[in-house]
Amino acid sequence: MTRTPLAYDAGMQPLPDPLPATGETPAQPYAGLTPDVVMDALDAAGLRGDGRILQLNSYENRVFQIHLEDGRIVVAKFYRAGRWSDAQILEEHTFARELAEAEVPAVAPLVLVAPTADMTTLSPATLRGTPPTLAQWTTTAGSTPWRYAVTPRCGGRSPELEDPAVLEWIGRFLARLHVVGERRPFEHRLHFDGTLRVRAAVASLADSPWIPMGAFQPWQRTALQALDAVDDRLAGLADLTLLRVHGDCHVGNLLWTPTGPHFVDLDDAVTGPAVQDLWMLLGGNRHEMQAQLGALLDGYETLRAFDRRELALIEPLRTLRLILHSHWIARRWDDPAFPIAFPNFDSPSYWAQQTTQLQEQLEAMAEPPLIA
Repeated sequence: MTRTPLAYDAGMQPLPDPLPATGETPAQPYAGLTPDVVMDALDAAGLRGDGRILQLNSYENRVFQIHLEDGRIVVAKFYRAGRWSDAQILEEHTFARELAEAEVPAVAPLVLVAPTADMTTLSPATLRGTPPTLAQWTTTAGSTPWRYAVTPRCGGRSPELEDPAVLEWIGRFLARLHVVGERRPFEHRLHFDGTLRVRAAVASLADSPWIPMGAFQPWQRTALQALDAVDDRLAGLADLTLLRVHGDCHVGNLLWTPTGPHFVDLDDAVTGPAVQDLWMLLGGNRHEMQAQLGALLDGYETLRAFDRRELALIEPLRTLRLILHSHWIARRWDDPAFPIAFPNFDSPSYWAQQTTQLQEQLEAMAEPPLIA
């Protein structure tokens, strides 16, 4: 069986999607986020653009590259309403700043300073965090506020995962991230809970009126069988160490420069096992994945010990991600961007394909775990 490294949007998080923190997401959550509003929002947070703006790819949030009058180029992320609470976003920011302070290459948010009255005619944004890194600003009285953060623009290219030396370097990088991640716990962000939230996700999908039930029901039966298999794997893995991890470590979130790798997004940072940040970088057949895993761990274990029992979680974690991928699309189906991006989601062929993939996962979880 051949595996393809997963490169989903950050919203397709491998650990359970949270329940809405501030109410359900509106059907058109970004309808009013025009370029003028984006520029005004940055101006209200003390960052004046020169008019050049480029929207970047993202389904879950809205992300823009903006040139500032002072010559800097920044990236502004406008958070989807109802997904994360302020406390959860600020924990993400704190983790990013901790990594940057430890010289682990991760892009940390800028510290924001509200402009004075002589700098702008706009009402200043409300700034949150210590130091302030999260802004909240409303276009008109009574409207839903936009929440956003701003980071420096950091470029790069996709890493060459077929190169063992690159994988070793990434392994060292992830070990450094985890050394920082285990220093203190998250208090507000998601915590790995096995299959509990994923089972709730499967149940909620059954209530979707536009999903074809004839094709969905075989998927549902197979998904529950797969979750039983995940539980069987988890039952033999007591007392695993859980720590702050990136949570969505796929090739799309990892950029390579002449000085090595860096992350551009910690939007899905969670409390989970260390292997969560390794398995999505593996692809190909079993022999190829074993070689890739060996190179990753050769680098990783030069800086941090790795619990080899966690290798038994690779296929279970892949299974959880596949199920949550469907749940994520369903939760966002009222957003006009999603039917365009996933046009066959409400068709029998989609659910038949997903059923086949979960059957393959059942076979994979019946095999012995990878070794390295």
